[in-house]
Amino acid sequence: MNENAFKVVAQKLPARCLPVFGEGFAIEEKILNAAGAKLLVIDTDSEDRYLEAAKDADALLVYAGGLQVGRKTIQSLERCKIIAVAAVGYDNVDIGAARDRNLWVTNVPDVFIEEVADHTLTLLLSAWRRLTVQDRMVRTGRWSEARPMLNRIPRLMGQTLGFISFGNVPKSVSRRAKAFGFHMMAYDPYISELTMFEHGVEPVTELSELLARSDFVSAHLPLSVETRHMLSDAQFRRMKPSAVFINTGRGATVDERALVKALKEGWIAGAALDVFETEPVEAANPLLAMENVILTAHAASASSRMPPETRRRAANEIVRVLKGGSPIFPVVRPR
Repeated sequence: MNENAFKVVAQKLPARCLPVFGEGFAIEEKILNAAGAKLLVIDTDSEDRYLEAAKDADALLVYAGGLQVGRKTIQSLERCKIIAVAAVGYDNVDIGAARDRNLWVTNVPDVFIEEVADHTLTLLLSAWRRLTVQDRMVRTGRWSEARPMLNRIPRLMGQTLGFISFGNVPKSVSRRAKAFGFHMMAYDPYISELTMFEHGVEPVTELSELLARSDFVSAHLPLSVETRHMLSDAQFRRMKPSAVFINTGRGATVDERALVKALKEGWIAGAALDVFETEPVEAANPLLAMENVILTAHAASASSRMPPETRRRAANEIVRVLKGGSPIFPVVRPR
């Protein structure tokens, strides 16, 4: 490696990451090399080995599903300027430690907004019209049972859709949902009422109100210390017995034990989930056996555009900082 080149360190993507990003780092290397930076890829699941390689790096390139970049690693960094996360979520980086070390932390929040919005609405519609159950009825000769099942549910127009968090994805969902005639509301203490009104969404100041009034509750929470298990027994008990819960945010924001209980005991009518507390889902997870639940494999963001564009965005954020500029999507700013 050229001694004058910037050093960027990334962990070789473990097998669990390959379905999302594929193999190799050709896209990142092309961008970094053009800026006078060299990418060093470390094939390890050991924090100590990663730390040893990263301590003199100018930048870290981090992928969802890889090693946790914890306080021990961050405190050892001698000249690092930026930790670039190639994902929306950045819960695999110790944000407090990065702030203490005066580092940039960036993410890629806007690459697959439309894909996740499409997936969210697909889950909602599929759950409401009992699509997977209807499909099984046709395949197993239960034709006569299909229409009576749907005769028991109201039409979609006029139903209330409640968003927990109102960031980029729920904003995009709201634009789609408007065409179906939903009344929409949102709980997010970090988003202005004006922004919600501009999207045709009623702001509410208490989560309990949103839960009690919504026919659909769509969760889009990032994962943090504050949001872990934010939705548990008390929250599911507040929901209507006819309500459907959708989660395309982060699995661990939901206490899955409480969700299973809510579904079994009829506190809510159904759920549609793309994310889970443990991924991949374990074979013994009771959600797998529930007919009133639709599940997808944390695939809401997937499209042909997503992997290469995510790689490009993360690498370009590193280049901006190494050249003395500011990134476009900072999560943490140096003081």
